[in-house]
Amino acid sequence: MKLVRTERAIIKNMKHVLTTKQFLNKKVLKHIFDIADELEVKDKKGKIPQTLKGKIIATLFYEPSTRTRFSFETAMLKLGGQVITTENAKDFSSAVKGETIEDTVRVVGNYANAIVLRHPENGTAAKAAKVSPVPIINAGDGSGEHPTQALLDLYTIKKELGRVDNLKIGLVGDLLYGRTIHSLINLLSIYKNIELYLISPKELRLPEEYKIILKNKGIKFFEYDKLEKILPIADVLYMTRIQKERFKSLSLYNKVKDSFAINQNVLSKFPKKSIIMHPLPRVNEIDTDVDTDKRAAYFRQAKNGFYIRMALLKICLGK
Repeated sequence: MKLVRTERAIIKNMKHVLTTKQFLNKKVLKHIFDIADELEVKDKKGKIPQTLKGKIIATLFYEPSTRTRFSFETAMLKLGGQVITTENAKDFSSAVKGETIEDTVRVVGNYANAIVLRHPENGTAAKAAKVSPVPIINAGDGSGEHPTQALLDLYTIKKELGRVDNLKIGLVGDLLYGRTIHSLINLLSIYKNIELYLISPKELRLPEEYKIILKNKGIKFFEYDKLEKILPIADVLYMTRIQKERFKSLSLYNKVKDSFAINQNVLSKFPKKSIIMHPLPRVNEIDTDVDTDKRAAYFRQAKNGFYIRMALLKICLGK
């Protein structure tokens, strides 16, 4: 794929991956997706080029992770690089002694060629990038953003449905604290004829700043507190977990935790050519008996994350 000078400059200058606002260009997105496609083909043949041989990434996670951490680490190893990691930096790093994120990043940047960072506080990735000697990749900062998840989500929609324009998308669950939702909204804002259905308890509605983005981009959106109205018309149903760790009040969490669930009864009202997505982990938003339905795309979505993150590592660290 040929990129014009503007898009080429965006890719060339992508030192850090901090927010999906860096990717509001369809040609840049296509370029990343093309790399991911190519890597998937080569992976199936066992012929991934060792372009990152001699390079090291540090996965610095202050919050638990399965998919994000393992997919980044596996991606780096498949590209010929190496990984240093800590299972839980909040408890197993000098953060326990009071070390600031800035000092940690300055030091770890001496040992690695890039840092993949997850942190419970909003804006930490940007704070780290200001002092880091190496690329910072935001693997989720509080309820702020999770840009690599949003990229793999968009990639999944494109792979599953063949398009992103002209879709009706239901975003369901925790829209207040859901960083995957916040990042995805930025990306969806550049596509045509998108309709968003924001389904959440009133206590967990989408923050105003993201509604302003949608209004400024002319994207239609509707707020509901029930699934029923959108089930027959949605092309994509993006489920999210109600995040217990974000709540200060346990009673409020208990009130809203079981607000939405996909089961066989709900599935019967959902179009045959539509898809169900979830960033995972799930708690009880999707019954396990839904997993074998071809519309259940969430495990394919998780696998797509491996190739998207490999593509990003190749862009950030490759020649």
